[in-house]
Order: sequence, then C-alpha cells, then structure tokens
Amino acid sequence: MTTAPTTSVVVFTRDLRVRDHPALVAAAAAEQVVPLFVLDDGVVAAHGSANRTAFLLDCLADLRSNLQDLGADLVLRRGDWVHEVEQVVRSTGAQQVHLSADVSGLAQRRMRRLRALLEPTGVEVHAHQGITVVPPGATAPSSGGDWKVFTPFYRRWLDHPWRPVLGVPAALLLPPGIDDTGIDRPRDLPALAELIGGAASPQLCRGGETAALEQLRDWAADHLDEYEARHNDLPSDATSRISAHLHFGTLSPLEVATRLRDRPGGAPFVRQLCWRDFYHQALAGRPEVAHDDYRSRNDHWRDDPEDLAAWTEGRTGFPVVDAGMRQLSAEGFMHNRARMIVASFLTKDLYVDWRLGAAHFMSLLVDGDVANNQLNWQWTAGTGTDSNPNRIFNPTVQSKRFDPRGDYIRRHVPELSDVPAPEIHEPESGTRRRVGYPEPIVDHHEAIEAYRAQLTAQRE
Repeated sequence: MTTAPTTSVVVFTRDLRVRDHPALVAAAAAEQVVPLFVLDDGVVAAHGSANRTAFLLDCLADLRSNLQDLGADLVLRRGDWVHEVEQVVRSTGAQQVHLSADVSGLAQRRMRRLRALLEPTGVEVHAHQGITVVPPGATAPSSGGDWKVFTPFYRRWLDHPWRPVLGVPAALLLPPGIDDTGIDRPRDLPALAELIGGAASPQLCRGGETAALEQLRDWAADHLDEYEARHNDLPSDATSRISAHLHFGTLSPLEVATRLRDRPGGAPFVRQLCWRDFYHQALAGRPEVAHDDYRSRNDHWRDDPEDLAAWTEGRTGFPVVDAGMRQLSAEGFMHNRARMIVASFLTKDLYVDWRLGAAHFMSLLVDGDVANNQLNWQWTAGTGTDSNPNRIFNPTVQSKRFDPRGDYIRRHVPELSDVPAPEIHEPESGTRRRVGYPEPIVDHHEAIEAYRAQLTAQRE
C-alpha cells in the first residue's frame, strides 16, 4: 500500500521572505509544502492603510516570485484568517501547520483559535521564532514578568545566544492539483483599490525581499560606519529606512543583526534592533498597552479638533513639526528624530492624547507596527515603560540642532524654501505673511507651563 506523502502548510504573516525563515525551513522537511497567505478582510478593514496595503502587495508579488524560483507558488486566500487556514489544511490533507509566532493581541487570539480548531483533529500547529532577534520571554528579570527598563534588558539581550541564520530551502514541492482546485489554487493579487479606499502616498518606497536586501546592502556600504554620528541628522537622511521591511518581515531582524553587529558602526545600529525587541516583549506580555497606558498618570487630555487637525496637516506654524508631518503624508515615512519632535509637540505643547497621534501615524506609516508605534508614543508622552513626564522637546531648539541650515524644512515645507537660516527655524511674522505660512498655533513656553501646571494638579 502506498503511503500518502507528508504535507505541511506554512502560513506567512509578518515574515514575507524566504531567507532565514524558521517556519518555512521546518515546513520544507515535509514532502509537499503549501505556502499560504491570507488577506484577512477584518484586519484590513480595522487596521489597514493604503500605504501599508500597497507595500504589502509589493511584498506578496516578490514573495510569489521567490517561491516560484524554489518550485512552488504562493497560495492566496481572502476572508477570516483562521477559517481560511483551516480550509486549506482540510483540502490539502496537511498534517502540520508552521508559522511565525507574533506578539500582538490579535496574533495571540488567532493562534489560540487555530490551535483549538486543528489540534483536536490531529493536525500539529508549530509557532516558530522569526519576528525578533531574541524571542520574547527568552530572558526575564529576576522579579519575573516582562522587562520594564531597557538597559538591563539590553545587557541580557547581548548575552543571550542567538540562533544561527538559516539558509533558503533548496526546493519546495506543491501538492499535485493545487493549481487547478477551485478552493486552493494560487490566485492573482488584487489591486489596491479592491482592498482599501484611498490612494497611497506619492513617494512610497518599494516593498519586497529583493528591494529590502538591496536597501540594506547599499545603506550599510555607504552609511553604517557613520550611523552613530549621523542618525539624528534630519537633512542627511542617513538612517537605514529598513523599518518597513522589518515590520513586514522582508528582512530577518536576526540576519540583519548578525551581519552588521561586528562591522564599524554596527553596535549602535544593532542596539536599535534591541529597542524593537524590547517593545515586542513588552507587548507580548501586556497586549492591552496597544491602547492603554503602560503606566497611567491619569491624564486629562485636551479635546481640541482644530489643534489636532493643524498638527496632522502640517500647519502648526512650527517649521520642523510641519516638515515632519508633511514628510509622513508624502512618503509614509518620517525620520525618527522628527517622530520624537512631533510626538512631543502633540502630547506636551498641545496636551492631546497620544492615542490620537499614534492612530494618525498608523494611518500613514508603512512601518506602522503596533509594538514600536504605540510604545514609542508612550515613551514620548510619559505613560510608557519609562514614564518620564518631563521629556519635552523644544521644537525650535531641536530644529536648530538637527537641521541647522534648514534643509530638511525646505525639502518638506516648500513655502519656506527661500527663507535663510537661522530665521527658517522661527520665521518672523512678516516673512510668514509674505510666503503664506501660518503663525504658531501655541507659544511653546506658555504651553509647557500650562502642561506642567496640569501635571501638578493631577498629583495633588
């Protein structure tokens, strides 16, 4: 009697690559492999954005091409994620499901539902590490729970053994007939308009593993050795810009860290990957901090739709703040230093709830990541793991320090293009009228005095 071939399903989520992919390597041990991605309509409706969706479609097209080079294809399904994975498992007779473990509340709930459906029927569900450098929970403070302070986490993170970087499977074999079965055949990728309303930002970067590897190689060759000195320099734009690729998993964070850590400039750059791991382990332990304060101060945030609109549209009258917000709109990206400046302005100068700022970022950022975005916003707001309410960025001081000649401002606020430094950081009223640039919506010093008075009142 002929024994049926072993079949595994590998479900891609935020790991859209073939290099250093533990779940894919494990699935490839079976005789037949079904590479699957599910476009979850509920997730797209609730959390999708035109920018991330457009980038995702690039990633899926590139992943499909890479899988075809290995002899397989990408099976694309659309609907409820758990239901669609279950249907593919049933229709192909797969005995195992492999996927990358993730940390968000959504990911944890989906995994529990999938296990509850499949494991009682004998189908094994394996979650592999591949989203972070060091798995969440691999180290823990002596008091237990998740790490709440970065520096001791960083020390343990550096000391923890890293797994070896994995190669690409030599070949993958799809089950016979999968191309022409109505329920499982690989389908054409939908157009952006089919998935979400609105257009993507005009200067959106290209997605996919191929583009990611090119971006990393070129940036590391040109800028890694100067990263520590220049990563805060707004006009030079010398940061790696791989954050979207890390979010969608077109780059393995472990492979990036392994390749770069011993090169000149590598240590401070890899430290930033540790910050990413730090926030992922925090979210894994407390998924609710995606929307709740990590450490509540009982803030009584201002409700001011006009100020919020001026901030989102880049017309606050503070040139560096407006430059950052307009870069976000045009590119779906913002320089990290600018992110801190605009977040401080919203939560301290305007005293508007960090959740509103985080939501606006998530609506546009290609690298919009629940762990990084929400917890970095809380770091700035003073409600996060490091709850310092006095972390305040003076936008004019920041502008003069990190954009001394005003080149970043000119790039993104064209009405100020002929205003010389140092005036460009704080234009005179006559200049503002001449070029059509608004007056500041607040006085920074008065706003911060009011903010501190509010903090004092909340403590009493």
